[in-house]
Amino acid sequence: MPELPEVETVKRGLSPTMEGALLVRAELRRPDLRFPFPIGFESLVSGRRILSLSRRAKYLLVDLEGGDVIIAHLGMSGSFRIEAGAAHDTPDSFHHPRGKDEKHDHVIFHLDGEAGPARVIYNDPRRFGFMDLARRDTIAEHAFFRGMGEEPTGNVLDAQVLADRFAGKAQPLKAALLDQRNIAGLGNIYVCEALWRSGLSPLKPAGALVDVRGRPKKALVALMEAIRTVIFEAIAAGGSSLRDHIQTDGSLGYFQHAFSVYDQEGEPCRTAACNGTVTRIVQAGRSTFYCPRCQK
Repeated sequence: MPELPEVETVKRGLSPTMEGALLVRAELRRPDLRFPFPIGFESLVSGRRILSLSRRAKYLLVDLEGGDVIIAHLGMSGSFRIEAGAAHDTPDSFHHPRGKDEKHDHVIFHLDGEAGPARVIYNDPRRFGFMDLARRDTIAEHAFFRGMGEEPTGNVLDAQVLADRFAGKAQPLKAALLDQRNIAGLGNIYVCEALWRSGLSPLKPAGALVDVRGRPKKALVALMEAIRTVIFEAIAAGGSSLRDHIQTDGSLGYFQHAFSVYDQEGEPCRTAACNGTVTRIVQAGRSTFYCPRCQK
């Protein structure tokens, strides 16, 4: 599933085409994706100007004039494609390539912007993505966002905030970091990478990183810094793919992240002088990759 850096990359790739453009017409080629579209979705968003694009956790938000917001989630296989004249661009960077088979083009936004007409096409072979419509002034109370934690890229989240949420918890650290009520937008890939960088085991109880006075231990401070660094580096790496030249067939080169532990089962640990081997275990049905030798 696309994680925060990939969705941020998608937002940055779509913004130049979509922000300020008139959404002339929304075209739905099926009545549903993972969930049915809101009743009247096409007519409700058509003819509205797009004010801005933003991201909340793993959700893409498209603000329209009049106060409505399109909420889009890419699911497992969703992606957006921009078509303007003869140029085709796919503004995203994923560990696994995204499909461009037109039979999976389920939503088309027909736009008219400063550069002329364009189409933004949502393609989703597995149809696990979805779109919804909400009011901006009440979006914080929407079912998708109610109770969601702070963003790892903002200034509000720090080690003390995590200490307040981890105190007394026997829950494994990996599970605590994936809980969207603690941190918004973290997913499996970057949690594995951050835990490796901070030398912490995914099996360690989250409460073990908090002292008896409820303050973060040095390990939790290091983990918070590792989370920020991994996320910012991943966003920068995803952004670099948007600067690739469009190939002759209209496709865009996909950037493959150089993971240190994720999907590296059986490979030597990259920690200096560790001599350990990356191991895969399963936690709550998800693969966890870590080095048992240096992550304690």
